[in-house]
Amino acid sequence: MQIITSKIDLEFDQQHVWHPYTSTINPLPCYPVESANGVYLTLEDGRKLIDGMSSWWSTIHGYNHPALNQAAKNQIDKMSHVMFGGITHEPAVELCRKLIAITPEPLQHVFLADSGSVAVEVSLKMALQYWHAKGQRRPKFLTVRHGYHGDTFAAMSVTDPDNSMHSLYKGFLPEHIFAESSERGFYEEWCESDISDFKEKLNNNKEQLAAVIIEPIVQGAGGMRIYHPMYLKRIRELCDEHDVLLIADEIATGFGRTGKMFACEHAGISPDIMCVGKALTGGYMTLSATLATKHVADTVCSGEAACFMHGPTFMGNPLACAVGNASLEILMQGNWQQQVLSIEQQLSELLPEIGQLDCVKAVRWLGAIGVVELYEPVNMAEIQKSFVDAGVWIRPFGKLIYIMPPFIITPQELSCLTVAIMRSLKPQ
Repeated sequence: MQIITSKIDLEFDQQHVWHPYTSTINPLPCYPVESANGVYLTLEDGRKLIDGMSSWWSTIHGYNHPALNQAAKNQIDKMSHVMFGGITHEPAVELCRKLIAITPEPLQHVFLADSGSVAVEVSLKMALQYWHAKGQRRPKFLTVRHGYHGDTFAAMSVTDPDNSMHSLYKGFLPEHIFAESSERGFYEEWCESDISDFKEKLNNNKEQLAAVIIEPIVQGAGGMRIYHPMYLKRIRELCDEHDVLLIADEIATGFGRTGKMFACEHAGISPDIMCVGKALTGGYMTLSATLATKHVADTVCSGEAACFMHGPTFMGNPLACAVGNASLEILMQGNWQQQVLSIEQQLSELLPEIGQLDCVKAVRWLGAIGVVELYEPVNMAEIQKSFVDAGVWIRPFGKLIYIMPPFIITPQELSCLTVAIMRSLKPQ
């Protein structure tokens, strides 16, 4: 019997490498990945896992994509990085051109950053500076419960303060205003009372609100909730009525994930500020962008500072922008629309069967997103092992098992993911 020794020092990893959302006292097992191609992760022992997570929702075209590989290779021989202050370059200019072309028409100015959380920080600073330039102090933001906007400080402050992974920071973060989130699912009949709490909180606090920030249609890591488009449409109308900016956090939902290029399109609305990230480079490199209307951008720059006071070191990184351009080129060819529609159709057929299990509270889906909500939290180590043994990579959290596969996944591969979920939940 051949004994395979890991090239990765897993003992060192367990003792010294601090993985996300993992304890140093009782760390979760980590599986050593040697390579990735298409929708497959290959472990060091040769096992292949179908990736149901798109590496946290970013690898929409699959791994080791030839066009993205080539874009990175071509760019790295020219320059991997230059500062963006006082310097510009073709990859960044072209990326911004493409972003303006595919986002809602009023968004005309692009501020590049290096992660989704930073894009959110930028959007909040932008809103605050907008009102400062108008001679008003508006220090608060309005958002909804069950939301998630990132792990950095300001992003945490607009993430649900009670029902999220950031609740232990309550009392240290700036306190903002939280309305009840929508109770109407995407496919349910709209009820106008669903917006009443949000409407009341906006009306009562409008003079101190810099902006409303919301995840359009799908609330991600805060609960994987998929709500009715009319809720978002009403929010846009209320923001217009009360002269409050609207920030759309499209970091998880942008670039086709919900079946539209951007989730805002389900409600037919355009925000004043939009954050994008994750899939912007097809999962290759970290890059994000915050887009603003000309009115917002010009107002920000008309104030005391005469510019926007932010500038990340790796802003406009040429290597990331080059790969981002290649990823957007693939999207602009349009094949993603049929791919995501096919995934959605298959999830609508497969998930209801899982929903019949006694341990399952609800199932839901939209575009290339499938969610199984349980009554009780999973045992992460046990269920992760069962998934790996089944040849799939799915990483649940809390009471939620969800999949956001690469758009290129085949029906057979998608079935493997749902079968693995079903088997992991069935009584032994």
